[in-house]
This record gives sequence, structure tokens and C-alpha cells, in this order.
Amino acid sequence: MITDAARAFLSEYHLATLSTLDRQGRIHSVPVGITYEDGIVRVIGSRGTQKFLNVERTGRASVNTVDGRRWLSFEGPARVVEDADAVAHAVELYTRRYREPRPNPDRVVLEITVERVLGSPDFRA
Repeated sequence: MITDAARAFLSEYHLATLSTLDRQGRIHSVPVGITYEDGIVRVIGSRGTQKFLNVERTGRASVNTVDGRRWLSFEGPARVVEDADAVAHAVELYTRRYREPRPNPDRVVLEITVERVLGSPDFRA
């Protein structure tokens, strides 16, 4: 779905915007750190926050990350995962890309199975 150039871009430090739909159908967008591995985008955060509640209700999400003229957007079905191994793996990926996150006993991971990729022409396979 993405090129080696896109993978390199996704290894650099860039924040993203996660967009979900709230109860009224309005777009809820928040800044997040994302990781990409094998067609899955991951976002770590706290159980019960609005972004995770929205995904639990709608089952969909999108993320967009940009740096100047270079950008990528991923969209697809999403789920909130609480499994300790899955959360630990997401934290490991996040630490590699950004930094070690603060301890959080309420941490969960949002996983987006990428169905659609938009972005800079040299980023799409």
C-alpha cells in the first residue's frame, strides 16, 4: 500500500491528526503520535477518552500526518485493544518513533486496519 519512501517518512518524528465521529456525527480531530506496521496504524492513549469512545461506537477512524509537501492519510475500520501484549507492542513501536511514553495504567491501543491510503505521489504504491 505504501512505498519505501513512505515507510522512511513514517520513521521520522511527525505528529498526526486522528479523526473520528462523535455522537452527533461531528468530526472529532485530535493530535496524536502514530505508528505503522504491516497495514495497521496504531495510536496509544487512555481508556475512556473521547477518541477511543468514538471508535468503540463507530468502528472507523482516519489519521493524517504532514510535513511540508509530504503527507500521508490512512483510513479504515478501527478498534480499541486492551490486551496487555498488544498494548506493550504498540508502546514499543511508539518508543522507537517518538520517545518512551509516561507510565499509564489505563493505556489502550487504537488499531486502524488500513483500507485506503492517500498522500504524496511518491508515498503510494
